[in-house]
Amino acid sequence: MSQSLSFVHPTADSPWGTYLMQVDRVVPYLGHLARWVETLKHPKRMLIVDVPIEMDDGRIAHFEGFRVQHNLSRGPGKGGVRFHPDVTLEEVMALAAWMSVKNAAVNLPFGGAKGGIRCDPKLLSNKELERMTRRYTSEIGIIIGPQRDIPAPDVNTNPQIMAWMMDTYSMNTGSTATGVVTGKPVDLGGSLGRVKATGRGVFVTGREAARRLNLDLNGARVAVQGFGNVGAAAAELFNQAGGKVVAAQDHTGSIFNGHGFDMADLMAHVKSAGGVGGFKGGEAMKAEEFWDVDCDILIPAALEGQITAERARRIKAKMVLEGANGPTVPSADDILAERGVLVVPDVICNAGGVTVSYFEWVQDFSSFFWTEDEINVRLDKIMIGALKRIWDTADRHQITLRTATFAVACERILTARAERGLYP
Repeated sequence: MSQSLSFVHPTADSPWGTYLMQVDRVVPYLGHLARWVETLKHPKRMLIVDVPIEMDDGRIAHFEGFRVQHNLSRGPGKGGVRFHPDVTLEEVMALAAWMSVKNAAVNLPFGGAKGGIRCDPKLLSNKELERMTRRYTSEIGIIIGPQRDIPAPDVNTNPQIMAWMMDTYSMNTGSTATGVVTGKPVDLGGSLGRVKATGRGVFVTGREAARRLNLDLNGARVAVQGFGNVGAAAAELFNQAGGKVVAAQDHTGSIFNGHGFDMADLMAHVKSAGGVGGFKGGEAMKAEEFWDVDCDILIPAALEGQITAERARRIKAKMVLEGANGPTVPSADDILAERGVLVVPDVICNAGGVTVSYFEWVQDFSSFFWTEDEINVRLDKIMIGALKRIWDTADRHQITLRTATFAVACERILTARAERGLYP
């Protein structure tokens, strides 16, 4: 007998509520492992920390910090750290749970974890950002480590943030521990190919899905929401494959060009302006109009909960590739399935990032580093193999790719849980 968690109050479309519904949908396919399913609904460990720092003007500011380890049955925790004003414990719990599923879906020897700080990094100076990062790392240092829990970049975090985290942890423990985080600068033990790995994974899974749908990528119209590392990298790869990126949206604006953007010009503009807004090679449109764009492939690569039931009814794409974590609420999932729109779910679609993070972790332990070509070959092989098994599961049970991914991943997690048993 299990009770609901007392410290969160999820709704149907909130992150943790979405995750719980996804777990419930997979129970019929777990067989004898279903008796362990409550394991997936109870995160192993949650740490809430105060992050006080001295601001440049002498004021003392306090920020909320979180680190959640959802499940460690298959290995150390693995998952990113995001800096965002809307970060909550519930969101981080859901993101950690999705990391458990994602790591198991591609058969990496990791559990799921996630972290975050409730802040607006745009309002902080570089020195304030460094002080906040280092204090947060010190506060969560009691539960992270190269063989315990390995953070990585996420929303509004980058290789420099990871470098500060690695240095802080190393200074506190008395020895350089490059493997405590991934997504580091290459000079500090980072892996080649890591920055674009998530976007590459979106492209590779999208290419395989398109092949199965008989959708020709040459001339295919692509719309991208979120034009950071993930969305931009995926957009570039689809463009190189012959696709036309016809719409893009981020926090700076929404733009459209029915003939396809000049990607070199767009990338240069994003680099100089900080976003797609104001790009001269496309016409501006209202944010909500983005969901009405006539396209073949839609890539939500921003935050969770973007594709609502109302938006799902309007989407014209043949295929949705989830570059973000949890971008589609369950009610929207059902509508897209009814309409025959294929959704390649986040827990496989954007797993390229954590896969190359795994490569980085292995390289750090061995002090032997691979070329970018070797990284990409290994990444493509793992992603294609994982998607094939998931697709076969979906075909066998006549279920969506999301439920099939959860079926494959949860079977692996719960098998490990059952084989380890309960202590004491």
